[in-house]
Amino acid sequence: MNRPLRHIAIFCGLLMLALLIRTNWLQYAKSEELATHEHNRRVKITQFATPRGDIIVGGKAITGSKEVEGTDFKYQRTFKQGKMYAPVTGYASQAQGMSLLENTYDSILSGEDERFAFQQAKGILTGEPRRGGDVITTIDPKAQKEAYEGLTDLDARGAVVALEPSTGKVLALVSTPSYDPSVFAGNSFKEGDKFQALVDDKSKPLANRPLRETFPPGSTFKILTAAAALEAGVVTDVNAPTDAVSPYPLPQSTSKISSEAGDATCNKASMKTAMQYSCNNVFLDAALKVGDEKMRETAEKFGFNKDVYSEEFGDLLATKSLYPEELDKPGTALTGMGQGSLTSTPMQMAMVTAALANDGKLMQPHIVEELRGPDLSTLERHDPKEMSQAVSPETAKKVQEMMEFTAKEGSAQKALIDGVTVGGKTGTAQRGNDVSKEVPYGWFVSYGKASDGRSVAVAVFIDPTAMDISRSDISGGRLGAPIARSVMQAVLGK
Repeated sequence: MNRPLRHIAIFCGLLMLALLIRTNWLQYAKSEELATHEHNRRVKITQFATPRGDIIVGGKAITGSKEVEGTDFKYQRTFKQGKMYAPVTGYASQAQGMSLLENTYDSILSGEDERFAFQQAKGILTGEPRRGGDVITTIDPKAQKEAYEGLTDLDARGAVVALEPSTGKVLALVSTPSYDPSVFAGNSFKEGDKFQALVDDKSKPLANRPLRETFPPGSTFKILTAAAALEAGVVTDVNAPTDAVSPYPLPQSTSKISSEAGDATCNKASMKTAMQYSCNNVFLDAALKVGDEKMRETAEKFGFNKDVYSEEFGDLLATKSLYPEELDKPGTALTGMGQGSLTSTPMQMAMVTAALANDGKLMQPHIVEELRGPDLSTLERHDPKEMSQAVSPETAKKVQEMMEFTAKEGSAQKALIDGVTVGGKTGTAQRGNDVSKEVPYGWFVSYGKASDGRSVAVAVFIDPTAMDISRSDISGGRLGAPIARSVMQAVLGK
């Protein structure tokens, strides 16, 4: 064999060797990954080959499956009251994939989970079709309905989160405007166009505002500032006058910050009075005296700068709420009133409120109560988990005292319920540099405690950009408190 032919033979041999190595690598090392890859059409065919199990709210299925013809995908997902429950269920589309609970628990809902191996083997012998399991949620259908209708009646972009303080159960999770997952559940071009229209919609109906979007929390953050000041010993008596003047001179700046209640009311006011009238000066001064490190430390105990995630179930992943690092004095002071570079999800502010209502103990939020097999057997059940003791019970009770006083005598009166102990705090959060042009956000947080020991904490967020409302009428107390009140009544049966 001459030299050129020998080189060609060696080169071809190396190519064959590389091909054999690649084939074996794909067959053995990558087989599991490829077999389960979301873009593997066989995976999608399997996902929709049989009716999926259901997502359950209040003992009733809010999802279903219908048989379709003319496609490899035999069954198509259906949703009941789809717009109201979309932030909970997510979507299961033959063309667009899956999200939220539909995605997290696909192996359960599709019947492919390894724990169903016995049922699958039995089905092969008996000819019975594969059946999926069910996902039992913690959602209270009455609370969800009140939250959704409250926001849609306002025609507002917004979010509502309701938690059970003692367990962390998510009782309501609402985002508006919303979408119906049934609209694009199939695999046709028409449904693909409908999904793209939702993607392009400027009102962002696909957004999950309670979990995945962050905003400045405004004056609702003052309940955390108060807790931090009490924990640090900056404030010892919530009824005692402070030395915080109004308007308040922002450190290292020529700016002075006033309050809507007026300088006469807020000048050197006690923290309790400051909470009642939402006096900015007292909370700016408190945050400055606590300092950025202690403020951040307290915020992190309430869940800031952390993933909100239920490890056992993997059912709840929210964008991190941020209390920034290395703030200067003006930046630290501004966080005291919920402004500056501070950001929060509605879920996070619900967690802060729930922890304070629970005597300082923060419970892990979770939205799934139980995973159930096709034979109705329990696969997993969630046990309440403590995230942290955010503040001492003594501190929490003092903040409760101020929030309850604010509900009785201050800006949160529209949340009051007969026969229920209610604490609340309003919030109006500025956005953008030109506050005279940008429409502010409206916030409201509250808790309700019934005499039988039941309790609920609620956070309401409203973005009034698309609303026909004057700037002067944008108030968390005016817009958010009635919604919070309705949600609390639904949970507590009042």
